[in-house]
Amino acid sequence: MTTLLGALNAFADSSYFQLPQELQSEAERSVAFSLKADYKKSYQVLEKVRAKNPGAACVLRNVTRLSEFDDTGDTLALEKAAKELSECTAEGAWDVLRAFELGYAQTSLGSSIKGALGTRSAAKKFEDSEDKDAQAFYAIYAYYVDDGLSFLPFVSDDREAYLKILEERSANSELFWALFATPLAWMYYDKQEYGKALNVVERALSKAPLNPVFLQMKADMLYKLKKYADAAKIYEKSATEYLKRTGKSVRYFCAIGNLARIYLDAGDKEKSKFYAEKLLDPDYKKIENWMPGSLIKDLKKKDLL
Repeated sequence: MTTLLGALNAFADSSYFQLPQELQSEAERSVAFSLKADYKKSYQVLEKVRAKNPGAACVLRNVTRLSEFDDTGDTLALEKAAKELSECTAEGAWDVLRAFELGYAQTSLGSSIKGALGTRSAAKKFEDSEDKDAQAFYAIYAYYVDDGLSFLPFVSDDREAYLKILEERSANSELFWALFATPLAWMYYDKQEYGKALNVVERALSKAPLNPVFLQMKADMLYKLKKYADAAKIYEKSATEYLKRTGKSVRYFCAIGNLARIYLDAGDKEKSKFYAEKLLDPDYKKIENWMPGSLIKDLKKKDLL
């Protein structure tokens, strides 16, 4: 019986995710709109893909929903993504990617074990793939496995190889470059290689200059590089724009919290206090559980929260 991997590798000369030219063009347009935070147009464009390839459209639509959640904090988008990804089916590599993204959605909703197992199962199907995008999806999973085991002696560590794969795909993948750029930047961040992380984000912004999430990530890297004025400028603009666009959302308060610590480290205690006091807002308490744990920990360490 032909395995999924065998069937996929039979077409190794072309991308597993390549769609017919007309649909490929529409899929790329949808991704472009999503990266501009124009989710409505992204969904509209995907209707043309859905008419001829409902499986691929399901995956792309819910990748957009996950992006919308990450940007706006709209938990309804996250819940819809988890529900639809669990119900739809796709063909070949698209169905593996559906399961991979479902695992992420389930983890974000608090089902950590279920989500992790789903992601692992999907990623393993790409382990020996010859397709570059499939290799990169596997690399995301495998990097964190090796990272978690790095303290053990005599255990293989292929993290540098996975970083190289993600570097290439975050630069060249037509549909998924942003999905590879984001974890790659955070991998470098965790390694305290902030210059490399900034390079990844700068490359992403050269492709999607208006993306609000990549802009915040740029500020995060600049902060770690102690370029406080540059980081504060981005976060001040981000806070204003998020307040206008999404209200007092998670990313609005991320901007506020980051400004509090940026100004403290820059030696401006008055401005730091100004922003720290905004975290006393009752609306902050409503979304605190969705805030990044590392930011909360640092704010408490600095007596800003």
